[in-house]
Amino acid sequence: MRVRYTGCRSIDEWTALFPIDETEAAATVSQLVVPSRQVLAIVRDRGKNRLEPLHWGLVPSWASNTGMGQCLINARAETVAVKPSFRDAFKRRRCLIPADGFYECQAEKAGNPLFYFTLPDSRPFAFAGIWERWDDRGKADAIYLSCAIITAAASGSVAPVHHRMPAILDPGAYTAWLDPENRDTGALETILKTDLINELTCRPAPRQIDATGDNDPNPILTMSQMDIDFKWFD
Repeated sequence: MRVRYTGCRSIDEWTALFPIDETEAAATVSQLVVPSRQVLAIVRDRGKNRLEPLHWGLVPSWASNTGMGQCLINARAETVAVKPSFRDAFKRRRCLIPADGFYECQAEKAGNPLFYFTLPDSRPFAFAGIWERWDDRGKADAIYLSCAIITAAASGSVAPVHHRMPAILDPGAYTAWLDPENRDTGALETILKTDLINELTCRPAPRQIDATGDNDPNPILTMSQMDIDFKWFD
């Protein structure tokens, strides 16, 4: 299965649904995104919450080149505060990555059945993420902005399909999560334990949804914000 991100909402819709003060991005109805390409994320910078395009795959500020991002697509909640690649971003630069739902493949079953997860009421939600700036210590022509999605152990509603899941933040934690002045890593780790949405609805999805390069509308794909192969989230 290919990693894909499919955006199905306009900028106006995202702005109405999430704490966004301004935008530096343009949403598309259907867009195929794989690691190293851009996703929409909400960051707090210079006193405002901005919806910005970030490359999916975090590149630490000390990296020698942007290729490192290919290996840093996700960050485990259990170790994000201490891993050298993630700890500075976790302390100072956190983001929200809006979504409507995600797909997961049950690898242990014959035929690898595919499932689609949403909130019970199908409302959008936000993955917890971290973001980073890279400019090769001033030598690069332009600043490269990147992010990673934080993952956690699967909740009871996801565990029958996969042992990991993206960390979905409760809206009540958005302000504390985005605040760059909030550098209490213990409190931030607590958010990733106590302020997550775990109750999801699961339904079978057609296998053709993961056809390479297939962005044709279908009853599930047109409802989704993200279509992800969670082998990247182990």
